[in-house]
Amino acid sequence: MASTDQNRPQHPPRHPLTVGFDLDMTLVDSRPGIAAAYRALSAETGVPIDVDLVVSRIGPPLETELANWFPADGVAAAADRYRELYPDHAIAPSTALAGAREAVAAVRALGGRAIVVTAKFATHAKLHLAHLGIEPDTVVGWLWAEAKGEALREHGVQVYVGDHTGDVRGARVAGALSVAVTTGPCDAAELRTAGADVVLEDLTGFPAWLAAFEADRAA
Repeated sequence: MASTDQNRPQHPPRHPLTVGFDLDMTLVDSRPGIAAAYRALSAETGVPIDVDLVVSRIGPPLETELANWFPADGVAAAADRYRELYPDHAIAPSTALAGAREAVAAVRALGGRAIVVTAKFATHAKLHLAHLGIEPDTVVGWLWAEAKGEALREHGVQVYVGDHTGDVRGARVAGALSVAVTTGPCDAAELRTAGADVVLEDLTGFPAWLAAFEADRAA
């Protein structure tokens, strides 16, 4: 008699759950720290910087923001100095956003991997995460928008969580599901228009959503 295994439908192998997270304004409210670092940079260089405006649009790379305040030939030096000032000014004032620790823990509880893919300098991202007790498996820095997609694809990310339309674009490039939270500069309408598959108010609802997502994958 032929083995019954031959008659069972064959399903493609299911890839292990891998979830990516943005850092600033997704996991970490870095506005107080970034503001402090910009104030220190402004005081040292004598260049006026509207810090409130800066922290209202966190997301794009540092050099993009600095180009609004420094001449083109001074941006690189200003960025270098900002990064030198950052550890002493920006880490302690920044806090974990609601649900951040639980969101990363939820990935682990399902046997998955959690990675952070951010436009921030990776060393600074790791300092924030260590200070706040958030422990992803991997941190990848200095990537913004579509460029994030390359790292997400490389790590086999199925879901990317972010707060900016640039994060949505990165997820799209990677072929990952885009989960957006409204804790950053972009509101729900902007995120949906950009192509977000799921929009949550914050990360407190993410563990329940992820459990349902993983159950569907396993079905």
